[in-house]
Amino acid sequence: MEVNVLTAPGLHGSGPLHWQTIWEHNPGYKRIDQQNWDTPEMTEWIKTIEEAVAAAGPDVVIAAHSLGCIALAHWAQHTKLSIKGALLVAPADAERPGFPEEAHGFSPIPMSALPFKSIVVSSTNDQYATLERARSFANAWGSRFVNAGEKGHINADSNLGDWPAGQTLLTELVRNWQTL
Repeated sequence: MEVNVLTAPGLHGSGPLHWQTIWEHNPGYKRIDQQNWDTPEMTEWIKTIEEAVAAAGPDVVIAAHSLGCIALAHWAQHTKLSIKGALLVAPADAERPGFPEEAHGFSPIPMSALPFKSIVVSSTNDQYATLERARSFANAWGSRFVNAGEKGHINADSNLGDWPAGQTLLTELVRNWQTL
């Protein structure tokens, strides 16, 4: 069974050295291209996710990062479509003091179970969400939680390259639903 992977970057998108962008060079991977990466509106991002999932079909897995994780949690509350699972990496805490003002409407963050298998990955030194807050997202969303150690925001600045540990988690997520 072929699995397609959609990537869902966060605020400002993912640059050329980000693991998401590197993964997108693989067959079957495609970015959910938001129209406005720099001053995002949650309703627009949800609409774009909906369109991308509708085009990809139900056998899709989403690899989201940062604000893309929060947008995906909002999308899950509104959609009638289904996906196989999501890898939610470094979810940004849109409710924390100092959250970028240019990102509108992403709070309150949904704190109900996601209707698909998911893994939340966080770092002990992520400047956009504490480890405890990321763990609370995982608990609320019904996700498996993975502490990646000291990896910052798990982005290009973390120097992860194609992030083999993330690929392993994505493979594990896909394998889990394929054997059900």
